[in-house]
Amino acid sequence: MPALPSGSNWVVGGVVAAVLLPVLAIGAAMPFWGAVLISVLAGCGTVAVVAPRQPFARLDASGAARGKIEFARELLTDAEPLTGRMEAAAASIRTPKIAAHVRHLVTIARDIFAAIEKDPLRIDRVRRFLTYYLPRAAEIAEAYDLLERSTVPDAARIAATSELIDRLDVAFTRYAASLQDADLDKLDIEFKLLKSALDEDLGPASSSGAPSGQGKGRS
Repeated sequence: MPALPSGSNWVVGGVVAAVLLPVLAIGAAMPFWGAVLISVLAGCGTVAVVAPRQPFARLDASGAARGKIEFARELLTDAEPLTGRMEAAAASIRTPKIAAHVRHLVTIARDIFAAIEKDPLRIDRVRRFLTYYLPRAAEIAEAYDLLERSTVPDAARIAATSELIDRLDVAFTRYAASLQDADLDKLDIEFKLLKSALDEDLGPASSSGAPSGQGKGRS
């Protein structure tokens, strides 16, 4: 379910309560006070269910790097609507190849969002992506749609815009790869720590891979 604008959940909750009250009081012949109570509870439940999603909600309680988490939240809050604009442009673009490219950009962007929500401390790796490349990609996708629908299409501009979309695909892919590289770097560190712990407790691994003391015959 798409995130609602801030405060919209209270409007939706109020509508639910207002609609439910006459249904229960008149349609179901329920005592008025009972209908009011149930309507209020249903409205409050709706407010909670449709409340805008807060990225990193589980991390907030930890207090770790709170400033960077807040910064990442602000960037993602600004960035998420851009993917909606790109999806709308892709749905309107007539050229299947270009529409597919734009949808691919959206897929990569959302993969990056998910990676940052998982580890907001990596936000610096994709800050330029979120604040520069993604907004420009939304503008370029919308510009292509506009050019394509022009009364007298400008072939040169359409071709140049198409080339920009292709190059943005490369840039998006590289930013996604940079986050994957960060995961691999972290994995390398974990492997080294694990190997060090095993070497300390069990001794260095033999060249054959068998634990020390095994493979000897019994007397």
